[in-house]
Amino acid sequence: MLRPRIIPAPLIQDKGLVKTVQFSNPKYVGDSINGVKIFNEKEVDELVIFDIDATKKGLEPDYNLLEELQISPECRYGGGVKTVEQAQNIFGLGIEKIALSSAVLQNPNLITEIAERVGSQSVIVVLDVKKNYLEVMKFSHTTGKNQPASIL
Repeated sequence: MLRPRIIPAPLIQDKGLVKTVQFSNPKYVGDSINGVKIFNEKEVDELVIFDIDATKKGLEPDYNLLEELQISPECRYGGGVKTVEQAQNIFGLGIEKIALSSAVLQNPNLITEIAERVGSQSVIVVLDVKKNYLEVMKFSHTTGKNQPASIL
């Protein structure tokens, strides 16, 4: 019999854990280092960390924070990855997979470029989809909000 898998997906903003409702109004819920430590101690099946600042602010992934978090190899990371080099830096920290989102809508070849370097098992694509509209959403630096994205 298959057992349920526990895969928390904490959101990081300003180096702290936040909770959002429909991608809006982030509320601080705790320190990211302690939060990840608790998930690791509970031996969750996987951990998917999303740095929501990186994409919104056009920043690179926060490699120092990822190193501080002392993440287990079962971790996945998403946030601000726009190049193969950034992906390789993240893998160099011991993270097993990366999640791409907005960058894929701007450069669909990024998936292939990263997969050719590190293997297709290490790349996943995450899309924000409105439930009732079946639209793929992407973050717009112009408006500061999610907006419909053109599909590739």
